[in-house]
Amino acid sequence: MPGKPNVMIRKAYKRAPLQDLVTWDEHSLFVRGERILFYSGEVHPFRLPVAGLYLDVFQKIKALGYNGVSFYTDWALLEGKQGEFNASGVFALEPFFEAAQTAGIYLLARPGPYINAEASGGGFPGWLQRNPALLRTREPGYEHATDNYVTNIASIVAKAQITNGGPVILVQPENEYSQGVVPEFPDPVYFSYVEQQYRDAGIVVPLISNDAYPHGFFAPGPPAQPAAVDIYGHDGYPLGFDCANPETWPDNALPTYYLTLHREQSQSTPYSIVEFQGGSFDPWGGLGFAQCGELLSAEFERVFYKNDFSFGMTIFNIYMTYGGTNWGNLGHPGGYTSYDYAAVIDESRGVTREKYSEAKLEANFMQASPAYLTAVAQNNTNANGSYTGNSALATTALFGNVTNFFVIRHGAYNSLATTDYSITLPTSKGNITIPQLGGTLSLHGRDSKFHVTDYDLGGLNLLYSSAEIFTWKRYGNKRVLVVHGGPGEEHELAISGGGGAQTTEGSGVQTAQKNGATVINYKVSSQRRVVTLNCGLTVYLLDRNSAYNYWVIDLPSDSVTGNHTNPKLFTSVPIVKAGYLLRTVEISDSCIHLTGDLNSTTSLEIIGGAPAHTSELTFNGKSLPFKQSPQSGVVTATATYHNATFTLPDLSTIGWKVLDTLPEIKNSYDDSLWTQASLTYSNNTARNLTTPTSLYASDYGYNTGSLLYRGHFTATGSEKTLYLATQGGSAFGHSVWVNSTYLGSFAGADVYSQYNSTYTLPSNLCLQGESYVITVLIDHMGLDENGEAGSSEMKNPRGILDFTLSGREKSAISWKLSGNLHGEDFVDKTRGPLNEGGLYAERQGYHLPGAPTATWPTSALGPMEGLSSAGVNFYSTSFELDMPEGYDIPISFSLSNTTAAADGSALAFRCQIYVNGYQFGKYVHNVGPQDVFPVPEGIFDYHGSNYVAVSLWSLEGSGAKVGNLSLVAGPVVQSGYGPVEMAPLTGWSKRAGAY
Repeated sequence: MPGKPNVMIRKAYKRAPLQDLVTWDEHSLFVRGERILFYSGEVHPFRLPVAGLYLDVFQKIKALGYNGVSFYTDWALLEGKQGEFNASGVFALEPFFEAAQTAGIYLLARPGPYINAEASGGGFPGWLQRNPALLRTREPGYEHATDNYVTNIASIVAKAQITNGGPVILVQPENEYSQGVVPEFPDPVYFSYVEQQYRDAGIVVPLISNDAYPHGFFAPGPPAQPAAVDIYGHDGYPLGFDCANPETWPDNALPTYYLTLHREQSQSTPYSIVEFQGGSFDPWGGLGFAQCGELLSAEFERVFYKNDFSFGMTIFNIYMTYGGTNWGNLGHPGGYTSYDYAAVIDESRGVTREKYSEAKLEANFMQASPAYLTAVAQNNTNANGSYTGNSALATTALFGNVTNFFVIRHGAYNSLATTDYSITLPTSKGNITIPQLGGTLSLHGRDSKFHVTDYDLGGLNLLYSSAEIFTWKRYGNKRVLVVHGGPGEEHELAISGGGGAQTTEGSGVQTAQKNGATVINYKVSSQRRVVTLNCGLTVYLLDRNSAYNYWVIDLPSDSVTGNHTNPKLFTSVPIVKAGYLLRTVEISDSCIHLTGDLNSTTSLEIIGGAPAHTSELTFNGKSLPFKQSPQSGVVTATATYHNATFTLPDLSTIGWKVLDTLPEIKNSYDDSLWTQASLTYSNNTARNLTTPTSLYASDYGYNTGSLLYRGHFTATGSEKTLYLATQGGSAFGHSVWVNSTYLGSFAGADVYSQYNSTYTLPSNLCLQGESYVITVLIDHMGLDENGEAGSSEMKNPRGILDFTLSGREKSAISWKLSGNLHGEDFVDKTRGPLNEGGLYAERQGYHLPGAPTATWPTSALGPMEGLSSAGVNFYSTSFELDMPEGYDIPISFSLSNTTAAADGSALAFRCQIYVNGYQFGKYVHNVGPQDVFPVPEGIFDYHGSNYVAVSLWSLEGSGAKVGNLSLVAGPVVQSGYGPVEMAPLTGWSKRAGAY
């Protein structure tokens, strides 16, 4: 369909902004009057409890070409006890805001109160289980329960708004309010209450929504809806979470209908996708994030992200961009400790995944293309065959006042075929069929491309290009353009008035003059080609893999108020070839200062933007010898990678201390300080009581970690069996004793959140008139999320749901229970309300550095020695680390498989790993899949002493042990980041009321 149809003009409709720094129209946001593309990655500060690493993550996101980050905050971590809000220490947001400003990143704040996010309770604190109100509804009991949290968190965010010199430019009230089981849903009364909470706390930047499905709920119209947000947005996870089948892209999963819906629902606001799939969660029993990375790969980004941009999207947030870790029990029961998410930045903050580099190519192109921001997307209903005449291909167009963008993909988006084509595109010189100089273009399977026409290169017209643009820059009267293509592809581009062209590097480039334009035709190879035109343009022709090594870092000018981003205040930003990672670029007088990371010796090249007479080049503060071409001004040098020397402790020889951390099964144990399970009712609306008194853990303030129950009874001699119904969330387990006699365990599986089991009592166990205690240990895997408004999923109780001791009334058993010491009056304010559970050692604080372990028995191998029967041991050790300065070296715990049970099944045991008091690993051997647990610098002291504790719970009567526990180092990166400040490491002190 050659030819340029009429551009559709959308009628503007919006309500007046409350400030003038962040405004919007139907096309995009404006910040300080500058139209911007908000290109954002999702990061959760609570999943990286080391403030000293926030800037590291932000710099890696800025290096992608993104200018934004979206973040949740987790109510459950900030108000662990109702009425007591605490956002200090590792939960403080101010360091996050400061790091964003330093990096030049805008922020979208998403505090909830409900966040989902695969967090325990979806971010709801456990004490909400006792609130009888329907969650996420207009019921006053729920609304008022949120007041303290929202008032406090919104006030913190308000201080960081751009109007106060901070980085926050958007705020999202609620989250994915898209499904409901109450008659009022979707309820503008409730939604307006949430919005008003934020406005009352001082939020004046635009409010944006995140509809889980593009229903159009609370869009500002036209027509206007009650409780409308300022900007409507939705999310999209088109490939879902089927990491078990990473090669499968289901038919019809590509959302080609988004544009039509947007125009029906919210044509007055910028098209916004506030969460788009950047990876996948992985459940207990899953196959690991490596397979998720295959499913949500660089190919996925090429096809799905470009499809989104074909709709004229100008607010784009990718979930996740850095996932982090579900440390300290903060995750929901559907996932394990790692929250890597197969994101572009891995859990250890590495950037080696190809999808990181592909995301960089796409983001840099979009940021280099301001004409895109007002280009109008055309309906793509009949995209198959358009512009190419080939029905196997689909092309969608965005038309601007001058520049046009065309997104081409396979009509069957999941096709694996390679399709040759030519394409006829409208240009200022009329319709032109490309390529003009012979040959054909080609599209490989699971790929998509941007073609452009009449693309402005700072006053020079790129008439067309089939090669994809990485970036371009103007430096005085010179311009540099970098384009790339896939392996073996033929590409062609033409520059109006380009004049003569000379290939100054490489070979195999064909040039010609056509209708006043210089045409460049070439076949992509790993050999770089450079073409210089008489008009002052230098074109770098790269293959995709080579383009991955190029960087453009737009950093905020020091003169910008609030040290924040304003493109007009930038000097000409250099284009740098720098290998693994470039963090910052500064040009001062005639000096070039670069900081970055190396994983090998790397050639540096400043191909544009170097001072004409460069006098010095530094990399990570050290001067490098360099050369500068007198003709092109290109500066070249070599950054040398030096091998690091270090040794990690051998955990099999270091020596351990051991403590029996299940003293509760001993006859001598005193539980007089335990919580009496005396409530004869429960406000929990998810399940009616079927026991004389509630045994729901949250009814007594125990919302996390291991739960322990002790049921006292006096035997009549008629007791033969014990029936238990327990619930702990996916992959939970339990073990049961009567006095010190082990009855059995439920080992757990990913498909079980609740389990009913019956245990036979030994014939000589219950003697008439004797006192006995049933001890039940249950693993609490987190609280369920609450995706539907008015539902009670989050209230699904944890603990004992029901029980029967044969021959006895239920009232014959008197129950006590315990979880983390003092429950919601948790002791360790440093690590928050969820970090520790109810094991004896945890209640005593023995997981904290400085614990009094000297008198404990010695264990040579620690958890590798293990137990010979069912039970729980607690192991501790200390060691020094002396890691080399100037390197980023991730350290992880690795647990190997151990001997199988007699029937060939995996032995059932569970471990928790504590590092300097922070729980950074929950290992379930018989469920999996995680067996490597990264722990960041700042939790580990890389230059000092470290205290490590490991709990080992054997659910096997014959005992269990860890096959091998070791420390392993990840890829060694020579880094310009600098020292990392430690997270707060409050140590052990004797705990009042510990039992």
